[in-house]
Amino acid sequence: MKLKKRALLALLVLPGAALFAQEALTLTADDAVDYALKNSHQLQSGAIDLEIKKRASDTSWNVFLPTAQVSGTLSRANEVADTMGAMMSGLAPLFQAMQIPIPASAAVEESDRWRAVGGISLSFTFSAAMLESMKASRQSYEAGRITWEQTLKQTERDVRKMFYSLLLMQESLKLQEVSLGSAKTRAEQAEINYRNGRVPQLSLLQAQVAYENQKPQVLKLQQTVDNSLSTFAFLLGMGAGTKIRLEGKIEPAYYDLDAASLIQDNLNSRLDLQSLNWNIAIMNTQLKAINLQSVTPALQLSWNYQPVAAMTALKDGADDPWSDNGGLSLTLAWNLTNLLPWSTQRQQAKDLQANIAKLGLSMGMLTDQARNEITSLVNSLDLSRSQLAAMQANIDLAQRAYDMTAASYRNGTTELLDLRDAENSLNQAKLGLLNEQFTYLSGVLDLEYALNTKLGK
Repeated sequence: MKLKKRALLALLVLPGAALFAQEALTLTADDAVDYALKNSHQLQSGAIDLEIKKRASDTSWNVFLPTAQVSGTLSRANEVADTMGAMMSGLAPLFQAMQIPIPASAAVEESDRWRAVGGISLSFTFSAAMLESMKASRQSYEAGRITWEQTLKQTERDVRKMFYSLLLMQESLKLQEVSLGSAKTRAEQAEINYRNGRVPQLSLLQAQVAYENQKPQVLKLQQTVDNSLSTFAFLLGMGAGTKIRLEGKIEPAYYDLDAASLIQDNLNSRLDLQSLNWNIAIMNTQLKAINLQSVTPALQLSWNYQPVAAMTALKDGADDPWSDNGGLSLTLAWNLTNLLPWSTQRQQAKDLQANIAKLGLSMGMLTDQARNEITSLVNSLDLSRSQLAAMQANIDLAQRAYDMTAASYRNGTTELLDLRDAENSLNQAKLGLLNEQFTYLSGVLDLEYALNTKLGK
């Protein structure tokens, strides 16, 4: 889809001023859809949500990454144990018996209070529920993709329906303008005939009043069309004051439809049913993860390297001042509380089971509603198509009646009121046909959205 953008910027040089004129932007139905999809804030927000879920799905394997940590600690003890002094005190009787002087304890220095501790640790926990969490992330992304597609197609359908409804308003305005032009022509002709003495002044006044009465109606409808076009441009995300001109016709393609075949071939491809299916799948995965957490243990593997050195040893330049207080551990843990039927985890599992059952009921109701919707749309389209043939025949009859009445009016054998009645009947027949064509086209768009496919493929 290409956006036909024709913008004209003309500089009109006036004494002391410069004016800019901009030509209206021409849009087809495809252009309007393309513009809406590119500028819709709702779609942009949905795209961000989808990107978040895609990133979560693509990196769901990160649950298997171990936790790595590096640390460094410098600590000072408030009290320092005098190991040598305690040893000498214990040997004092021996020294006294041997008449050997007891060595004096060394004074505690500030460096004796300090020590340096380093640390490198790795830990990894595995449980069977982690596999289900990865699966849930992928399912969440698929559900988000369906929601995104649903918003996309709904936007396309709504924009097309608004586009053709505006075309219908414009066609109605054209009919009113043609009727106004005819009234003006009759008023001018009546004035000529009055001057030539062919008609009385009353006929002239009737023609002029009929013309003047139609003017406000046409002007009001013109304003309504202009306001609707401005609103449509705003909804498409265009700047304020953007003028648009619609290019297209209300000419629907007609189809021979069979509701039973359409339901059989396309029911399962409906986006609302797919979205609900994914929600059920996500809940089943969550339920499986909770059950696995209850009945399977978790394995935890940890390793750490923790070098420790006394500041005194570092100060004295000892050959090997560091000692390793680290180690390796392998733990298998099983939370038996989760097996109790009244535990929090088991209650969560029961809640999920209840919600899954509710979604199953919703699926049945949504399927029945979808069948009824498709059948109703097909019946409406069949009825509309049969009415279109009758309306076209009615236009032919109304056109013949109007032509004959107009000829009689020109010959002076028919009153102006009869001519206006014939003209109104013709305009109503034409407008009725346009309305029914729009109804059929709108029904086709609704049916294609309901089936999630294009008719005629």
